[in-house]
Amino acid sequence: MKMSPLFLLILGVSGVYSDSHSLQYYYTGVSGTGSGLSEYSAVGYVDDQQITNYNSDSRRTRPVAPWMDKEGPEYWERQTQIGKGNEAVYKHDVRTLMSRFNQTGGFHSVQWMYGCELRDDGSTAGYEQDGYDGRDFMSLDTQRGVFIPIIHEAQITTQRWNSPDVREGERAKNYLENLCIESLKKYINYGRDDLERRVRPEVKVAGLKSGEVTKLQCQVYGFHPRAVDVKWMKNEQDEVQLDEAKQILPNPDGTYQTRVTVEVSAGEEERYSCHVDHSSLEGTLRVKWEPKSGLSLIVIIGAVIGLVVLIAVIAGVLIYKKKKSGYKTTSTSDTSSDSSNSPVKA
Repeated sequence: MKMSPLFLLILGVSGVYSDSHSLQYYYTGVSGTGSGLSEYSAVGYVDDQQITNYNSDSRRTRPVAPWMDKEGPEYWERQTQIGKGNEAVYKHDVRTLMSRFNQTGGFHSVQWMYGCELRDDGSTAGYEQDGYDGRDFMSLDTQRGVFIPIIHEAQITTQRWNSPDVREGERAKNYLENLCIESLKKYINYGRDDLERRVRPEVKVAGLKSGEVTKLQCQVYGFHPRAVDVKWMKNEQDEVQLDEAKQILPNPDGTYQTRVTVEVSAGEEERYSCHVDHSSLEGTLRVKWEPKSGLSLIVIIGAVIGLVVLIAVIAGVLIYKKKKSGYKTTSTSDTSSDSSNSPVKA
């Protein structure tokens, strides 16, 4: 599902701080059925670990991270009731916003994301953002405790939520600064061994020359936790702007991998280096591309093709000599008239 720019930005809110942690929740409501998605779903994360899940198919809030089993049945029943209540609200909100945008059909989505962060220096931060159809809709000003409309259609909602009778922004601010941080600290204690596991990344730099351009690729893999900063530097001081977004992908063993690629002028490869920052490292890891000694890839491919041609020529000469001396090859046709030999079964 398409997410708004601020949604994507906050996905990496924890940064690369060694002891920073975050608690995040994502709620999504969609219009109708047939999209393959639940009409309503809610997932919770501590750092990069999913901890809870609720959707309109199961209608139960369930633990995902094994260490969340430390919460008792009362907790999960209470969260289930909250989920059912939010499900009804979101189904209503989708219809309301469709009407506000003069939409009578089609696929539409309402997203709500909020969370808090506990940094390694003891400071905290909170955020709340709402989106509609992948666009920013409104957001919470956590300093003043008021909601800010991002687009015109959000003004009706923000006026009502900020009104003296509702004061939804003040309640959200209080939750993020207090209850959210308390919950985060509790969950950190539950899953500390997993959340604070540090696995140093492996880094490989490869280059592929094509004409006057060399494509340099920095592959970073096998690291944990997920937060990592990978960038290419020129002359150790100028950061190279990338044409594509960095993607961090999970590995089956619970670690992560990513790769960052840049194109440079042939002959200038040694001026570039890959810089990696991760909480498992004491400092920035710098890796340069080193040209391999020996033949280039093109030369190697040419040699292989030449060898194949040479073998074909030799084989042809041998066959020609055998035929000339009266040698007859055995028929390998599937329609051979010799029925006395049955096929060899494996």
